[in-house]
Amino acid sequence: MIKLVGQRLLAMVPLLLIVSILTFSFTALLPSDPVDLIIGDRGSDEQHEQVRERLGLNDPFVTRYLDWLARAVQGDLGTSFFNSVRVTDAVLLRMPATLSLTFASVLISVVVGLGAGVAAALRPRSWIDRLATFGATIGQAIPNFWFGLILASVFAVTLRWFPATGYVPLGEDPLGWLSSITLPALALGLSTSAALARQVRSAMVGVLQQDYIRAARAQGLSSRRVIFRHALKNALVPVVTVLSFQITVLLGGALIVEQVYAINGIGSLAIAAVRQQDIPMIQGIVLILVLVVMGVQLATDIVYGLINPKARPA
Repeated sequence: MIKLVGQRLLAMVPLLLIVSILTFSFTALLPSDPVDLIIGDRGSDEQHEQVRERLGLNDPFVTRYLDWLARAVQGDLGTSFFNSVRVTDAVLLRMPATLSLTFASVLISVVVGLGAGVAAALRPRSWIDRLATFGATIGQAIPNFWFGLILASVFAVTLRWFPATGYVPLGEDPLGWLSSITLPALALGLSTSAALARQVRSAMVGVLQQDYIRAARAQGLSSRRVIFRHALKNALVPVVTVLSFQITVLLGGALIVEQVYAINGIGSLAIAAVRQQDIPMIQGIVLILVLVVMGVQLATDIVYGLINPKARPA
């Protein structure tokens, strides 16, 4: 496992370098000049030139990239063009809300997806199987933001069971955090659980037909032990890969659902940065989100190696 982790960490270095080059290149190709947004149209040519010089926008592209990369490897992603806030501080301040929403959504997705998938696999072609398949189809068809609006309309506006907007940090008030995160987490997690349920159902049906499952039952092992200790463990091998991809989808979906519930996470920060063409902020957000996704992939590889020893390097 140590060798596996080492190989994955080494593979991250060139990937991060490629992402940084692409991100820096795309932001350099933005059609409008951020200086116009900073000082407005009434500024003189001299003022424009002074601001461009202060921000380093007059330097060649390669020089600007190398300077930014040298600071980035030290943890300094630059300073916002508009409020002089360090990009790293701004992103890390908003990151807990986004990660909390993503984690809660993953938890809901795993619980609902595994439960529905296993129940459908144990009774194929039954009403439970048809109901789970129908629910999975509906869940995958409904957009996250639309489902979030429906949940907010019913459970926040009409029934007043949960707050319609806002986010309470977990460290301040655990019950308040649970109340504020429930609806957006359901909006994200239930749709993702649909894809997970389909994969679990397909994998479990195949595993339950294997000879070693029949042998385990012939030895008198209880159904619960056969299902959860033998069948489900082997069925999770392909499911882990799907879950890894779905976590990445959840992270992207969280940026949109945050707007529905007015959660001050990475989503609102990213939208504001794009509108203002705040180049350092855009670059920092992209790079940190890529790091989070790579961390998820690394954790997936570790779990996959623990479940499936054949996937470990020799």
